[in-house]
Amino acid sequence: MRKPFVAGNWKMNLTKAEAVALASGLAAKAGAFGSTEVGVIPAFVHIDCVAAAVKGSPVGVGAQDMYFEKGGAFTGEVCASMLTDLAVKYVLVGHSERRHVIGETDALLNKKLHAVINAGLVAILCVGEKIEERKANKTFDVCKTQLVEGLKGLDKSKAGQLVIAYEPVWAIGTGLNATKEQAQEVHAFIRGELAKIFDAATAAGIRIQYGGSVKASNAAELMSQPDVDGALVGGASLKVDEFMGIITAAAAAKK
Repeated sequence: MRKPFVAGNWKMNLTKAEAVALASGLAAKAGAFGSTEVGVIPAFVHIDCVAAAVKGSPVGVGAQDMYFEKGGAFTGEVCASMLTDLAVKYVLVGHSERRHVIGETDALLNKKLHAVINAGLVAILCVGEKIEERKANKTFDVCKTQLVEGLKGLDKSKAGQLVIAYEPVWAIGTGLNATKEQAQEVHAFIRGELAKIFDAATAAGIRIQYGGSVKASNAAELMSQPDVDGALVGGASLKVDEFMGIITAAAAAKK
């Protein structure tokens, strides 16, 4: 069985003191994680202090982005060696805000994904459709393109360093979320596409998270679906008790 994985994307939120308090509070409750793998993904400026706050606990630390070059004259960017130096384990690639607000392309994200994986880190590749694309019945087309282009050139031997996060853009930060049936339908489609890209056995081992207004009150029904392997959580990950509700729901659903 795939190990459930719940990660909190803190985005551009929190002061240093708030980030440390949140990380410390979460680490203190690690005994209730059960079988769930848990990660926190703070802003770059808080990675060091958050990593120190969770050191010795099972909480992993991630980064919200990473540039594909190894170093050099790239003002404002962060490279793999900077992240590994801070004990980072995960890196988000292609979050919808990077795609649709910052304007990152599939070609750029493919370079980033390879850089993340070649550095020995875990890449969380985010895919998902906008509301107009769902209304136009293009959900599968959008997700397929983002998967195929994002994973281009990746050998199946490295699939163990890959997590997919399905995040319908219309559900991120809106209070809306896909129904459990909608989530399962797209997750099953994604797994089928992964089988075409790699093979069925490899696809069966890749975890697919759901993201988009996940909270403690709806986590259990989402996690109950066979192809939903966890959650990439935004706002609900900024409060220890709310985030813990999602973590424990994942553990209970995947026993």
